[in-house]
Amino acid sequence: MTISYNWLCDYLPVKPTPQELSTILTRIGLEVESLEKFEAVKGSLEGLVIGEVLTAAKHPNADKLSLTTVNIGAAEPLHIVCGAPNVAAGQKVVVAPIGATIYPATGEPVTMKKAKIRGEESQGMICAEDEIGLGTSHDGILVLDPSLVPGTPASEIFNVAQDWIYEIGLTPNRMDAMSHIGVAKDVCAFLNNLEHTHKYQVQLPVFNGLTPSGPELPISITIENTDGCPRYSGVSISGVKVGPSPDWLKNKLEAIGVRAINNIVDITNYVLHETGQPLHAFDATAVKGNAIVVKNLPQDTIFVTLDDKERKLDATDLMICNGAGEGMCIAGVFGGAHSGVTDTTTQIFLESAFFNAGMIRTTSFRHGLRTDAATRFEKGVDISNVVFALERAANLIVELAGGQIASKVQDVYPSVKRKTEVETTYAYVRKLSGSNYSADKIKNILVSLGFDILAETTEGIRVAVPFSKPDISLPADLVEEVMRIDGLDNIEIPSTVSVSPALSAQPDPEKVKEKIADYLAGNGFNEIFTNSITNSKYYPEEVLATAVKMMNSLTVELDIMRPSMLETGLEAFSHNLNRKNENLLFFEFGKTYLAKEGKYFENNHLSLYLTGQKTAETWMHKAAPVDFYFLKGYVINVLRQLGYTDLRWAESEGTGLTPSWEIKVKNQVVVTLGGVSSQKLKQFDIKQPVWFADFNWDKMIGLLQKSNNFYKEIPRFPAVRRDLALVLDRQVKFAAVEAAARAVKTPLLQDINLFDVFESEKLGANKKSYAVSFTFLDTQKTLTDKEIDSVMDKLVKNFQTQLQAEIRK
Repeated sequence: MTISYNWLCDYLPVKPTPQELSTILTRIGLEVESLEKFEAVKGSLEGLVIGEVLTAAKHPNADKLSLTTVNIGAAEPLHIVCGAPNVAAGQKVVVAPIGATIYPATGEPVTMKKAKIRGEESQGMICAEDEIGLGTSHDGILVLDPSLVPGTPASEIFNVAQDWIYEIGLTPNRMDAMSHIGVAKDVCAFLNNLEHTHKYQVQLPVFNGLTPSGPELPISITIENTDGCPRYSGVSISGVKVGPSPDWLKNKLEAIGVRAINNIVDITNYVLHETGQPLHAFDATAVKGNAIVVKNLPQDTIFVTLDDKERKLDATDLMICNGAGEGMCIAGVFGGAHSGVTDTTTQIFLESAFFNAGMIRTTSFRHGLRTDAATRFEKGVDISNVVFALERAANLIVELAGGQIASKVQDVYPSVKRKTEVETTYAYVRKLSGSNYSADKIKNILVSLGFDILAETTEGIRVAVPFSKPDISLPADLVEEVMRIDGLDNIEIPSTVSVSPALSAQPDPEKVKEKIADYLAGNGFNEIFTNSITNSKYYPEEVLATAVKMMNSLTVELDIMRPSMLETGLEAFSHNLNRKNENLLFFEFGKTYLAKEGKYFENNHLSLYLTGQKTAETWMHKAAPVDFYFLKGYVINVLRQLGYTDLRWAESEGTGLTPSWEIKVKNQVVVTLGGVSSQKLKQFDIKQPVWFADFNWDKMIGLLQKSNNFYKEIPRFPAVRRDLALVLDRQVKFAAVEAAARAVKTPLLQDINLFDVFESEKLGANKKSYAVSFTFLDTQKTLTDKEIDSVMDKLVKNFQTQLQAEIRK
C-alpha cells in the first residue's frame, strides 16, 4: 500500500514530520517498509534562480552562440555563453549558476562548472525547459514573466511538488487502511490514546450536497442479484468536458504511482485512494433505456472489456447492464470497451456500489483481471461509505470538468446491513495482550477507532463494529485493535518465561526430513515448493473421481487439490526448460489429497524429479544424460540414509510411468519410480526425458519409528565375496534373481550385486548371463569355507529350481 505524506496530512488535525509519522505508522501495525522522497521534477530545481538578461551580443568566434551578462541578484552579473536562438536583453530566464546541478528530461544530471567556450568564459547556463526537466521542448530558453525578481529561487516560481512516499506492508485483513482517510483514522486514534483525549478527529473533505442544476438525465437503478450487490448508488452529470487534470491532482496521483489519464478517470482514482471506495464512470449515451440493471448474464456470453479483449462470462459473474440487457461492466472488476468515458463524452453516469467480496474475487481470478477496484472489493469495502464517495467525486467533476448535476442521487439499498456486535471483558483483554490496560484506555481506543459502545459494565463492554472494519468479529480482534493503537512496541517482554517440555516422537520426523533434505541438497538437488492446488485438466476422469475439488476456486486453472505430486513438479520443469535451464535435479516434500466415501485424506510425500545431463561435456568424456539407474541410485541412497536395507523390487502398473517399478519394505510399498510417459510430457510441452520417484513419506516414517536398528557396531570380522555367472532366459529381471537369493533365509548374506550382463547367441536363443556377487559376513566370528559353500549351494539350488538358471563354469 502506497501512502503520500502530503495527502495524508490533508486529513490530520496536526502535521507530524515525515519521520515522526513513519514511526507512528509502524507502532500501530502499519509497518513502513520504505520512506522515499518524491519530486515532480527531479532535483526540485534546487540551486536554480531567476535571472535577467542585461546584454546579449554575438560570440566573436561562433555564429550560433551569444555572449550574455545576466543579473541573478548577486553583486556582479554573470557572464554566460548561450546557444539559444531566442535569447535577448531584458528577458527573465532560469539560470543554473556554477555549483548548481540540472536534471535534464533525458540523460544524466550535469553540475555547472566554470568553463571556456570558444575562448570566452561562461559562469553558468541559461536553461531551456527540457534541460531542467520541466518539459520536452528544446526550441529555446524559457522566457518568463517580466515582473519576476532576479535571484528568486526557481523552485518558488514553478512551485515544484515535493512529497514523502510511504510503502506500507499491509496485512490482508486491513482493508480499512487501504486509503488515506483510513490511515488518518488510525493516526488520530493513536494521538488520542497518547494524550488521553478525543480531540483528534479526521478532517474529512467538505463539499456541497448534490442538487440537480442542469437538464434532467434520469437513469433508473434495478438490482436483480441482491446477494451480489447489496447496495448500489449513482448520479447523472451532464455538460462534462473531458480533458487533462489540474497539476495538483496529477501530482497527488503520480506521487503514489498512479498514471494520470483524464480528469474524469483521475477523479475516480483520487477518490478511491482517498476513501477506499471504488467508483466507475459510464458514458451516459451507452446506458440504453436510461436504466442500470445489476444482474448475471447467461453462461459463455461474450463481453468486450476496456482492453479490447473478448471474454466469455461465467453465469456467476455479476454484471452492470443497461436497459437493453447488454453488459457494460464486469461489476467491481473491469469496465467495458463500449461504455467507458472517451475524449468526446459530455454526459456521464457515476456509479458507487458495494459488491459481494467472494463473488468479486472469484470473477477477478477467473478472468485474470487484478484491478485496484477488485483488490478492494474482495477484501470488503465500507458499505456505509458508498454515497459519501459518490458525492465527493461528483462535486470534484463539477468543479474540475465543468459538469452539472443532472439527477438526484439514487441509492438502492434494499436490506440495510446491521453492524456486527462484539462483547468482551476487560480481564480477557488484559490476559490475551499481556498488558494491564485500564478500562478507560480500552474504551478510549475503541471509540477513537469508530466503535460504538452499546453496553458496559464494570467487567466489560459490548460494541458495534464500524462498517470499515469487516474483519472484526471476535473478542480477540478487539484486543488486537487495542494493542495496535496503544503501540505494538509498548507490549511488555516478561523477564521470565515458563514452558512445559514436550516429548516429540522418536525419531523426530522433522529431523528425519531435514537429514534427507541435507543429503539431497548436498548432492546437487534443488528443493522446490509447488502449489498444492492445481488444474483438473492434468488428470483422467478415474483420478478426478476421487479428487478433492475446490468449492470456490481461485481461478479456472486452480480448481482441485493435487491427487499426485508429479504434475506440479512437471510445471516447475516446464517453467525452467522454457528458460533454457535444461539440467535439473529437484526434490519436494509435499502433500496429496483424496476424497473417498465422504471422507478426506492427505498424504505426505517426498518426490524426486530429474532431467537433462548428469555429467557435462568435457574434453575427457561426453555428456551423459540422467537415466533410470541414476535415479535408482539416489532412491536407494535415500532409503539407506534411513536405515532400510532389505528392499524388495517389483514392476508396477497404473502409475503413468514407463518403466514403472516399486520398492517394498516389510511388504509395504514405500517408493514408486520410473520414467514419465511421453503422453504426460507432451501435456506440459516437455521435449526431453524426465525421471520421477515418489516416496510415501508417511509409510517411511511409520516404518522407521517401529525400527530400533539405527546404529550398528562396525564389524570386527572380514566379509567374504563369492561370484556366480547365471545363464537365464532373456526376460528374467535381476529383481527375480535377488528375490530367489533372499528366499534363502540366512543372516550371513549381506549384499547382492549385479556387476555384469552378457548377451550372445553362443549362450543359446533368448539367453543372457548375469554376473552376480554375494557378500557374506558373520558379526560374531570369521566365516569358514564350509559355511559359505553351504549357503552358496542353497543359492544355486534356488536359482536352478525357481529361475531354471544354468551356472556358467
